[in-house]
Amino acid sequence: MQKKIIQSFLILLVLLVATLAINTFRKTSKQLQVKQLAPLAIDERATAERLAAAVRLKTVSSATDANLNAAEFKALHALLTKQFPKTHAALKREVIDELNLLYTWQGADTQAKPILLLAHQDVVPVAPGTERDWQVAPFAGVIKDGFIWGRGSWDDKGNLLAQLEAVELLVASGYKPQRTIYFAYGADEEVSGLRGAKKIAAVLKSRSVALDFVLDEGLLVLENAMPGLAKPAALVGIAEKGYVSVRVTVSATPGHSSMPPKKGTSAIALLSRALVALENEQMPAAIGGVAQDMFATLAPDMTGFSRLALSNLWLLAPIVRKQLEAKGSTNAMIRTTTALTVVNAGNKENVLPGRAEATINFRILPGDTIGGVLAHVKSVVEKIVPPEQLEINALPGAKEASQVAPIGSAQYTHINQTIREIFPDAVVTPALMIAATDSIHYEALSNHIFKFSPIRTTNDDLKRFHGTNERMSTKQYADAIRFYYRLLQATPSILAAP
Repeated sequence: MQKKIIQSFLILLVLLVATLAINTFRKTSKQLQVKQLAPLAIDERATAERLAAAVRLKTVSSATDANLNAAEFKALHALLTKQFPKTHAALKREVIDELNLLYTWQGADTQAKPILLLAHQDVVPVAPGTERDWQVAPFAGVIKDGFIWGRGSWDDKGNLLAQLEAVELLVASGYKPQRTIYFAYGADEEVSGLRGAKKIAAVLKSRSVALDFVLDEGLLVLENAMPGLAKPAALVGIAEKGYVSVRVTVSATPGHSSMPPKKGTSAIALLSRALVALENEQMPAAIGGVAQDMFATLAPDMTGFSRLALSNLWLLAPIVRKQLEAKGSTNAMIRTTTALTVVNAGNKENVLPGRAEATINFRILPGDTIGGVLAHVKSVVEKIVPPEQLEINALPGAKEASQVAPIGSAQYTHINQTIREIFPDAVVTPALMIAATDSIHYEALSNHIFKFSPIRTTNDDLKRFHGTNERMSTKQYADAIRFYYRLLQATPSILAAP
């Protein structure tokens, strides 16, 4: 009997191994096969000089002061007009609400749905006290060692000027678009886009504009993106996470510190326990939706255990999920994240405060909702804090997760093909945009919104975003120009879809 059990077990084990192997190796690469293009000739020095000049303008935006650095933004407008004369002769330029730019390149086919390319003019400030850590002054706009250095060289003046460089070249070549192309450049993306992108979108909507697709800044062509993937991964954002900050306020009887209340019942103690609980009881993780699409696309081009595991999520999903949860960047792909960001309580060392409050920031996974986040916070915190001592409120500025752009569409295929033409060694895959972009304000105008920056980079460079020593190599920048040139050049082939 025991022998039969062992034999049965071995047979099942062999079948399981065979099934895993078959699933792993029967899946072939999903990458588009494209014709190799001759690289577009780019004057790297001249284009770098133009970007460097734009970097020198301190277009730092403010959430509270719409006119902060207004003169710098207007100087940028004047600079763009001077740098790209053919573009400004061929395209219509509108200034929306004083600082935001909308360009229209009229297409020959008025029945074809137009497309929209986005970028933003504003940059984040340099963290006080870090100026000396920069190898080059943050707004010097210096070209050194093959890089354009400075705040905004990458995020996001690099994309903005690369688009205009591509248009300038296309106009010079005599190219005329088949469909209308819009370019929208907000001045407040870094502080929510409410004065910029939102208003530009409203203008387009008032004109009954429906867009074939929208392309904004976003994910990158990343080297060493995942273990087991030797090729660079070109990550195309097909959705972005939502955002809500929740304020939790706990009340208790104030008093003198010489007579503290029962252990664990002060406002600070209750709030502290509640925050620990929220850290320990996070919203559930799952490999589904965009993450599942990404892994299904990447798996055939991977090697080793990574390929085996991602090809057999039906069995190995718990192992993969545990590995993803162990790292902040990958954990954010598979769950609504919880981040404790602000705590306030007390104002004197010998007084027990009557109130203690904390702000928790959640980045919402598509499929989750703001309401679901609030319900989660309530269910966790009320286990610790009596309801009569508790207030839970969503702060202003919350937004739901974006819609998910379909990857089976002609629009996604066009983006995919252009990436493969410019970055032929890259594996193109749909992915989730973790941060926020201006593109979310255009959801009423298109079902096909993508977040992708055509820049090859490494993990080491990612810390330069909003950080110290932001820079763009002249080669990276030239490839970005080539990408936008080819994307616009090939637009007549796109099929409009609902």
